[in-house]
Amino acid sequence: MSTNVILTTGIYDLIKDHIRRRKVTLEQEQILTEELRTAEQVLRKDLPTDVVTVDRKVKVKEITSNEEIEILLVGPKQAKLKNNKHSVLGDVGLATVGHKVGEIIKWPTNQGVKEYEIVSVEAIS
Repeated sequence: MSTNVILTTGIYDLIKDHIRRRKVTLEQEQILTEELRTAEQVLRKDLPTDVVTVDRKVKVKEITSNEEIEILLVGPKQAKLKNNKHSVLGDVGLATVGHKVGEIIKWPTNQGVKEYEIVSVEAIS
């Protein structure tokens, strides 16, 4: 990890509960637990605009395949993949939430470890 993640208290609690419910792999749990331990918690209005969080359009590049994807991160109940609304508790969401534009994150998935670079973050109205 290059820097501490920056999270709103609501997202912090959501991820903590997700871990507690054993919804992640052991590797993912270790990464997330360490991120939460050192996370900077802020109010939603104080969250920097270049940080990945819910209700933001995020462009991510998967380094190995050089594939770029653009998704809208939302809360778990609002997720609708057919509308490109991805849950913050999905693989890409958990890997990138709290990180800033330009950061590269290594994230264990069912298909092996993926490296994601955060290309852009845009608030939606």
